[in-house]
Amino acid sequence: MKRRFGMFFAVCMVVAPAGVGAESSPLAARAIVQVDAHARYRAVYDIHSTDIAAGISRGLFYARGLIEAFGKQGVAPGKLDIHLVLHGDAAQFLLTDDTYQTVVGDPFAVNLNAKITQDLIDLGVRVEICHSVMKAKGWTAEDVLPGVTLVHDGYTRLIQLQNDGYAVIGGF
Repeated sequence: MKRRFGMFFAVCMVVAPAGVGAESSPLAARAIVQVDAHARYRAVYDIHSTDIAAGISRGLFYARGLIEAFGKQGVAPGKLDIHLVLHGDAAQFLLTDDTYQTVVGDPFAVNLNAKITQDLIDLGVRVEICHSVMKAKGWTAEDVLPGVTLVHDGYTRLIQLQNDGYAVIGGF
């Protein structure tokens, strides 16, 4: 019996190293599906809440993350056609500091979304604000950050872009 156990133990020791370790695990052998680095991609973000991530609009934060994810797979920003449609409560993230201060009720507030908005615009992203919300809130074009496009309303714009083949990314 001792001899059988000893042989079993020896066989296990010889076989075990081949199946142990991350590099030989079944998961390590799986390929990661990546996007085609030469293709063009179209997406539109539906951003309507005031949820925050890393101190800025959650929708703007994740839109920037999408560009970075494509970049890690070799897709240049010029291959991306991205629209961000901000409507509802999220529209406040596209206001100049003076108007933003009035909206949030803090005369010293700074709209921390202004920088990422400009960064996204510089990357070719089309940042759009719902004019219906602007009208309801009494905001004018001068209250909106430079480079932001005014659209009639958020919902019809989202539908138009979806009809034009843009992938809709919602939940923001």
